[in-house]
Amino acid sequence: MDVATESPHGCRNTSEPEEDRGSDTDFKPSKLGTKAYWEDAYKKELETFKDIGDVGEIWFGEESMSRVLRWMAKAKIPKNAAILDIGTGNGAFLVELAKHRYRNLTGIDYSPASVDLARNVLQAEGLTDVIVKEMDFLNCQGQLNGFDVCIDKGTFDAISLNPDDTKDGKKLYVQTLKDALKDKGLFVVTSCNWTKEQLLNRFSEGFEFVEELPTPTFQFGGKTGNSVTALIFKRVQ
Repeated sequence: MDVATESPHGCRNTSEPEEDRGSDTDFKPSKLGTKAYWEDAYKKELETFKDIGDVGEIWFGEESMSRVLRWMAKAKIPKNAAILDIGTGNGAFLVELAKHRYRNLTGIDYSPASVDLARNVLQAEGLTDVIVKEMDFLNCQGQLNGFDVCIDKGTFDAISLNPDDTKDGKKLYVQTLKDALKDKGLFVVTSCNWTKEQLLNRFSEGFEFVEELPTPTFQFGGKTGNSVTALIFKRVQ
């Protein structure tokens, strides 16, 4: 398969196998971690959607959504579970969740254009019961709580690339996630910037590792690695 490089959705080069990737701070900040970048990107996608009905790029591709949906079915997540899509983007995953009959859905994004786009996409699909809010996950002042499942496909990656307060942002992310989830609530994270070991370390406090979802592998320099990491955690006291 193709080796991943930095894309519009924030993936750094992941050509090195997991054991060769470094610490929690081994890649540089990027404009891909800024609100201005995403607002501009989603404004363009909103214009395109209104012109031709194209929802835009799906972060990590459709397989990333299918992977999580397969796990949810296997884990028997109730159809009425309170589910939060962190950094919903164009709302494509909310659409898929609704099509799979999950009916207590909330999506948030700090980009007003993203929220506008997601609402337009949902409306076009006739999905009027899905909640989409303009909200910064790191500055929600306790407004997020009581969720059974929180799903992140790339938002933690983007926060990790923010040129300002990256270290504090990552810590605040973990604390906000704890507050948003019920006890024993589940967190699904998909990342192209972080290895399994790094994510296990980052979410070691207040979370219990449940399982790793299978993702594509590649060969590089005689070693095998993953271009994407997908993990499940459980919120614990």
